Amino acid sequence: MRVHVGSDHAGYEVKNRLVEVLRDGGHEVVDHGPFVYDELDDYPAFCLRAGEAVAADADSLGVVIGGSGNGEQIAANKVKGIRAALAWSDETARLAREHNDAQVVAVGARMHPFDDVVSFVQTFLATPFSQSERHARRIGMLSRYEESGELPPLAAAAD
Repeated sequence: MRVHVGSDHAGYEVKNRLVEVLRDGGHEVVDHGPFVYDELDDYPAFCLRAGEAVAADADSLGVVIGGSGNGEQIAANKVKGIRAALAWSDETARLAREHNDAQVVAVGARMHPFDDVVSFVQTFLATPFSQSERHARRIGMLSRYEESGELPPLAAAAD
């Protein structure tokens, strides 16, 4: 699988190590940077590029890494058509794909040991979208809102 990866200075070392693990596992990794450590770099420059590459390549997924993963997730979510999820466990990584059909996973390099980061990412990459009608319906609501600004209808009130 093609995997687009981006980070910031806080995720730089973890990203580089993760790229090696993913390549050794047979993935085609496209590294969107950073390519040198710079404690003053700005994560949007790298995470937006990773997100755009995933949006343009339907056969790929993405990984963005920062100190907490929060800003990186926000950046990737600004790319039209991208659903990025913050993973902090194997279960959240699995559910991001299975229920939300997320195309990008964000992970906090300062929040987890490296082996856990690898496990979250591998779980994310290995998990397919469930194709469940209820999950597809919810994703459709989000996509329509993204396109038109139309809010989904409220559920009927229970008696």
